[in-house]
Amino acid sequence: MTASMVQLAAEAGKFFNAYLAVPSAPSGQAVLLLQEIFGINANMRGIADEYAAEGYIAIAPDLFWRQRPGVQLDPNKPEDRETATSLMKGLDQTRAVDDALLAAAHVRSLPAFAGKLGAVGYCLGGKLAYLLAMRSGIDAAVSYYGVGIHGALDQASGLKCRILLHIGGKDPLCPPEAQAAIKQALTPLGNRVSIMDYPEAGHAFARRGSASYDETAARRADEATHQFLTLSERS
Repeated sequence: MTASMVQLAAEAGKFFNAYLAVPSAPSGQAVLLLQEIFGINANMRGIADEYAAEGYIAIAPDLFWRQRPGVQLDPNKPEDRETATSLMKGLDQTRAVDDALLAAAHVRSLPAFAGKLGAVGYCLGGKLAYLLAMRSGIDAAVSYYGVGIHGALDQASGLKCRILLHIGGKDPLCPPEAQAAIKQALTPLGNRVSIMDYPEAGHAFARRGSASYDETAARRADEATHQFLTLSERS
């Protein structure tokens, strides 16, 4: 596996970085990883490396670059959490989705790519994965405890690919009423939508090395994600 930061072209001669991990023996498939509010930190790079070890080309674009390029924050530090929250509030999510699609296009241009590309997002990235599912450019989407999806359910009718949502039952950022609204809006879309519940898990239950990490829930979610992506590759 080789991993490095690559530079991607945006509009009007502007550029931003993305972490790219390319496997030694590529399967031809790829995954677009969408960050938490802590940027492309060690956790996100580690997830990319794990996917690359399984044969996926993995790319994680810096979606905070318009505000502050190169953000790498530690969720265990209060001051970093404060910075992350401020960056999240200032993020133009429409532009972030556009930037994510530029990263997807870069992967599709690589010689090692010869299959399909799925988007997998966490927290903030979980909502962005949902929004990406309404756009052309990806073949499947996975949302881990996406924040704010219930506020964008009016877009659900525009779903263009299959999507899997992982929802923590004790996630304070997606309370019971939000969970109910998501299910009410998305369940009628049939087999294009899969929703998995984790009744005892809270927010960020799949974030390695944090107090919120729930190994049982994380393993179940990760296994389901890989199965979902594999099925999407075959469809």
